[in-house]
Amino acid sequence: MEDTRLTRRDSLIRLGGFALTAFGLAGLEAPPTNAGTVSCILAPEQTEGPYYVAGEKLRRNITDGRPGAAMVLNAFVVDAATCRPIRNAAVDIWHADAAGIYSGFGNGAANRTAMRGIQRTNAKGLAQFRTVYPGWYQGRAVHIHVKVHVSGNVLHTGQLYFPDAMTDAVYRRAPYNARPNRDVRNAADGIYRSGGKRSTLKVKRNSAGVYLATITMGVHRS
Repeated sequence: MEDTRLTRRDSLIRLGGFALTAFGLAGLEAPPTNAGTVSCILAPEQTEGPYYVAGEKLRRNITDGRPGAAMVLNAFVVDAATCRPIRNAAVDIWHADAAGIYSGFGNGAANRTAMRGIQRTNAKGLAQFRTVYPGWYQGRAVHIHVKVHVSGNVLHTGQLYFPDAMTDAVYRRAPYNARPNRDVRNAADGIYRSGGKRSTLKVKRNSAGVYLATITMGVHRS
């Protein structure tokens, strides 16, 4: 899929198929087929934070070639009132790279696109991204920022978190082990304590060494 910019006048983009070769990751598992047994819990609203960049690219691979443990994020969007998947929602994510740096700011100012991107949900409410496991930075638990746009309106702004035990395992390997002693775990993060447990990703590592992170976000359509 070519990089493009998301505007309110975007034509609808069909994501169907999710061919594994599109990821360039040997052994990548197929995504879950739907939100399945997940209950329709309203995703907690959390702060946007200071590192949002408007007008991000519509793309699946958001790594810009940066190093890190390969990860696929499966983000489902459902109507919290009906449990029905929401098609063509724009899921907008951004996070720190493996070194804990946000593109467009500070030491990452020279690049404004790494670890940032938007995907449209398919008929099953799924938006899928190829990225890397985020690095940590001072004062925060490891997280991904997310916005959900429907018909030009922002229906949800939140943050997605990782189980501490999984992060511990990932951070024992390069390049993360070059920056030991992350200073904040989930329970000590003030933002996490305001609903973060309901925004914690389910993460597993497949046989190819790719981390598969999955979340279902329930949103109000009006």
